[in-house]
Amino acid sequence: MVAGFRRARKGGVAVTFGADDERWLRHVLGEMLELLEPPDGADSVGGSEDPLAAAVGIGTSTTAPEDPALARLFPDGYTEDPEASADFRRYTEPGLRAAKRAALQTALSTLSSDPVVLDDEEAESWLRALNDTRLVLGERLGVTEELDELLDSLAAGDPEDPRLAMFWVYDRLTYLEESLVQALSGGS
Repeated sequence: MVAGFRRARKGGVAVTFGADDERWLRHVLGEMLELLEPPDGADSVGGSEDPLAAAVGIGTSTTAPEDPALARLFPDGYTEDPEASADFRRYTEPGLRAAKRAALQTALSTLSSDPVVLDDEEAESWLRALNDTRLVLGERLGVTEELDELLDSLAAGDPEDPRLAMFWVYDRLTYLEESLVQALSGGS
């Protein structure tokens, strides 16, 4: 049976993962944590070469990341005004990146419990971590509104295509996110 989140008797939400689920989740969330490392430490709060910027938490990056998956997580704030977009990025990206990493770290640190029982704050962190991971994986896979067509073309192709395993992970993340949303909203 596939594990999904449910309301816990004593409050919060709970899920029990098998060893295989815990292993792939730990791997995927760990990869996300690495992906969200500040580039060369330049945008980490306190890691900027500009001492004033570091003191007030302003980043040095002024353009969207070249990696389309990261650009999906850190899009331009103003598409019509490059200067405003650059300023917006300098002021927001370091904090956003840190918050996304903190959510992933919370998910990883609570993953080993059996069952995993989360308070509301931890559940919100899990929700952000699952969503961000799905967004990155979806971008890497080329997921669009034509998902069924993409899956059909993959199914008709090479059965050893590594994207098939990635779609399995994407599907599992989608299920976990949906079950967590339902559990948080009082369902199951």
